[in-house]
Amino acid sequence: MAEDETEEAAKLPPDARLESLDERLDRAQRREAEEAMKNRVDPNMRVTQLVIGYLIGGPLGGGLLGWGLDSLFGTKPLLTLVMLFLGFGVGVRSILRIAKNTPGQPPSTGM
Repeated sequence: MAEDETEEAAKLPPDARLESLDERLDRAQRREAEEAMKNRVDPNMRVTQLVIGYLIGGPLGGGLLGWGLDSLFGTKPLLTLVMLFLGFGVGVRSILRIAKNTPGQPPSTGM
């Protein structure tokens, strides 16, 4: 009995609505694939953003921290310069840590 039902379903004429739905679905999938390719993030761009962030953020954060400590203790340029160079050193160390990673791995946090 089950065999007769499948044979009858195979003999039915194709439904125009289903064909139209299949065509629209194929078009939508192609558009989605094109958008995904267009919006794909380049891994080199991510590394570039990290390097720039460390080179700017390290000295800037160290300088601001040094400036705050200088204001607190009254040692105007000394702690600002020390912390600025320390921040630069931390930024360079972070960049070297990124450079040691293999290309497919995300950067480690060092913790």
